[in-house]
Amino acid sequence: MKILVLISNVPDTTTKIRFVDNNKAFDTSGVQWIINPWDELALTRAVELKEAGGVETITVANVGESITEPTLRKALAVGADDAIRIDTTPKDAFYVASQLAQIAKDFDVIMVGIEASDYNGSAVGGMLAELLNFNSVSAVSGMNIENGQLSLTREIDGGQQKISVKTPVVTIVQKGIAIDPRIPAMRGIMMARKKPLTVLPAVEAGEKTSYVNFELPPPKAACKMVDEDNVKELVRLLQEEAKAF
Repeated sequence: MKILVLISNVPDTTTKIRFVDNNKAFDTSGVQWIINPWDELALTRAVELKEAGGVETITVANVGESITEPTLRKALAVGADDAIRIDTTPKDAFYVASQLAQIAKDFDVIMVGIEASDYNGSAVGGMLAELLNFNSVSAVSGMNIENGQLSLTREIDGGQQKISVKTPVVTIVQKGIAIDPRIPAMRGIMMARKKPLTVLPAVEAGEKTSYVNFELPPPKAACKMVDEDNVKELVRLLQEEAKAF
């Protein structure tokens, strides 16, 4: 079984967000880039499955320029066998899915995080499955290989659902797929330098959406301190200003 884990290159959650070009573009200067948290958990589970047996290879891939290669190298250090970078600027979800479709067709299981922590679009996984004409399963919180078959656990209203699916399949994973992300060891970091990272050209694909502008949320009001004995004032602030009830 060959697994492909899609890796989004996203800003660290502590990054101060700024925009340029009249608020039409994200300012990438000084940004610390990381693996998208949901993708990182997907990769961790893929490595765990390979260690348990039943997985032949793990490939990681993304759509991005050379700035994304350190993120892919980290994924290799975690335990992926090789990486693919499609050399183009990621635009909208359809464009990204179209680029990934050219490589994803060669894998049995495609794992993609439910969303990226920057744009929160939650669209690439579903679009990719449609472009490939693959089965897809959303809200996946558990994955195992049982008797050569892929067994998935997904979250539903009021509980969980366990299903067995045939490959090839696109699995859209969420929190719970792994407990904690795998931290690369020094040996893994050294080995990652020698693992193959293939760069492919982009294919022709149109965009379905474009960004008009971005707008930061209004700044939070200053914190107000209330004396512990002044319950009335606390209730008033919660009701009238915080609109808590």
